[in-house]
Amino acid sequence: MRFSLYERILRPALFALDPETAHHFALFCLRFPGFRSLLSQPAGSPKARRVFGLKFPNPVGLAAGFDKNAVALPAWEALGFGFVEAGTITSLGQPGNPRPRIFRIPEKEALINRLGFNNDGAKRVAERLRALKASGRWPRIPVGLNIGKAKVTPVEEAPADYLFSFEKLFPYADYFVLNVSSPNTPGLRMLQHAKALDELLDAVQSSNFSQSLPKPVLVKIAPDLDFPQIEEILDVALRRRVAGIVATNTTVDQSAIAESQRREGGLSGAPLRAKSTAIVRFVASKVSLPIIAAGGIRDADSAREKLDAGASLLQIYTGFIYRGPALINEIRAIQG
Repeated sequence: MRFSLYERILRPALFALDPETAHHFALFCLRFPGFRSLLSQPAGSPKARRVFGLKFPNPVGLAAGFDKNAVALPAWEALGFGFVEAGTITSLGQPGNPRPRIFRIPEKEALINRLGFNNDGAKRVAERLRALKASGRWPRIPVGLNIGKAKVTPVEEAPADYLFSFEKLFPYADYFVLNVSSPNTPGLRMLQHAKALDELLDAVQSSNFSQSLPKPVLVKIAPDLDFPQIEEILDVALRRRVAGIVATNTTVDQSAIAESQRREGGLSGAPLRAKSTAIVRFVASKVSLPIIAAGGIRDADSAREKLDAGASLLQIYTGFIYRGPALINEIRAIQG
């Protein structure tokens, strides 16, 4: 196996740091074109695809959670991604949960995180996006914005909370994802229940469809749901004209790792592969909605598995941390 510059040199250096420190350092470096050019991979010739009305130059996207505050959007196009999803962004800025809150499990190519939607808040992110637009450096790839509930907002007030972020960020998103499935915000997963999800989507979609050009709105679901629960979500999604499903978020099931390595939070990476693929396949068997697949994508085989299961697009996060930009081109090559 030929290891990339990232895997030979940069990853060992980053892995010598605390995971969150390494994350912030990488984001800082990616703001500089010279650093990005060191990591850029030779581009293949992937086939562009049109999904929920948007053109994606390739199907490989950066999952939400990496660029929470949209501070490095031009970097992701430069590295070869076909789209990027920034966030999760909440109505109010919040620090998230106490550190340490990211844990590596290298032998499993996995992570556990309990970040808790740490972000600058919708107003500040909107200001940042407005400045980026004005600078002429806005990326040519689709930019999705992932929004969630502020920790201090009661679950029953979630529709108004999401609506605030949606309307504040509306001018800057090519598509939106409603994150109702993170395990790290108390009560958030209750929004996956049919009645609560219906009320949330009613609020957001009423605003959306009042616009002259509505935006695609997707829902991100947990891998810990059973199939009847997913069917209820899909019924609501169809009724509220949702544009697609993101499957899946992190899992609270940590049975795939040693007991000594388990922590409070969501597990991502290779151990999530089979569970995520099963949910993608189930969703695809029930509805014709586009699916963005995330969970355990670490090489061409795991990417092809998701596409064969019915995914239209793919997102990587933990695999990107372990494999670096070489993973993007490896997946793009299967589409060439």
